[in-house]
Amino acid sequence: MAKLDETRPFIPVGIAVLTVSDTRILADDRSGDTLVARIAEAGHRLAARAIVKDDVAAIRAQVEAWTRDETIDVVITTGGTGFTGRDVTPEALEPIFEKRMDGFSEVFHRISYDKIGTSTIQSRATGGVLNATFIFVLPGSPGACKDAWDGILKAQLDYRHMPCNFVEIMPRLDEHLKRSTG
Repeated sequence: MAKLDETRPFIPVGIAVLTVSDTRILADDRSGDTLVARIAEAGHRLAARAIVKDDVAAIRAQVEAWTRDETIDVVITTGGTGFTGRDVTPEALEPIFEKRMDGFSEVFHRISYDKIGTSTIQSRATGGVLNATFIFVLPGSPGACKDAWDGILKAQLDYRHMPCNFVEIMPRLDEHLKRSTG
């Protein structure tokens, strides 16, 4: 059963928050604010924050830049996961994942189902890894951001969470790049 091992130290990680929206600005970005508050409350470091339009190239460029920044361990996006014509965040990011995290989507939908029922199928939340950086793609509602953080990310981004967590495997995310080809 999952537990917190208090004998292990808490290790803060650098997290970037990207809001994807054609209409929001920082002053009214409630979903981004929800994530920023939870990141700080958990003891992590907000490494960057931005808002980009619902545009595949813009989303991809920002996330790729952040995954090359050594101070950023995790990128969380909010917005653009629905089915309307402007919802393109999964299209922007899934093709560049080195590894896809199917379990993130499955657990997110399980948590969401308990709160909003079958409406959860209208989200294409996803996750993956690029350049040794975890990427989580969340819907644009504060409730969805709360569900993802409180139900998944808070525990998985805590080194003390047992039996395993994302923090303890971060140093190994790029080991495939370090293997000898000879």
